[in-house]
Amino acid sequence: MEFIETEIEGVYLIRPRVFEDARGYFFESFSQQEFDKNIAPVRFVQDNQSRSSRRVVRGLHFQRPPHAQAKLVRCTRGSVVDVAVDLRKTSPTFGRHIAVELSEENRLQLFIPRGFAHGFAVVSDEAVFEYKCDNYYAPQSEGGISILSPELKIDWPVCIADANLSPKDLMLPLWKDFDNPF
Repeated sequence: MEFIETEIEGVYLIRPRVFEDARGYFFESFSQQEFDKNIAPVRFVQDNQSRSSRRVVRGLHFQRPPHAQAKLVRCTRGSVVDVAVDLRKTSPTFGRHIAVELSEENRLQLFIPRGFAHGFAVVSDEAVFEYKCDNYYAPQSEGGISILSPELKIDWPVCIADANLSPKDLMLPLWKDFDNPF
């Protein structure tokens, strides 16, 4: 596996070594030993999966402390543009985001540490998205920021006016109005 630092401290792209032949392919999608050595000792306790269709935008979500979550995310079918926004008030990249395409073709994964809001937009007909979390989901700790927040300057790859958002995501506060717990 190749661990690639991004411009935001603590956020990593992970590229697996893929072995292909006439039968298909094989790759190791996760190794605790390699992860601990190259990023940090993180104990994942919950795996989640979603299926979405084109123009679905999910997010930007986070869990408030003490239930904050680090995530290791990937797209196993189709393609998404994944976004992580730095909410850490003391970070030099506070308020900045990273956006990266994750797809079944490129097989990239993104590690997002605690203290980030996370979301993605589906750019293929269908996408299956998987993520590992280092803390259990706690509904009372849910938080989020509207994808419509102009201050974030996120260039979503779908027309936001035509995006398919959940009713809950439509109610999220703008960046300027949200209560930042980090």
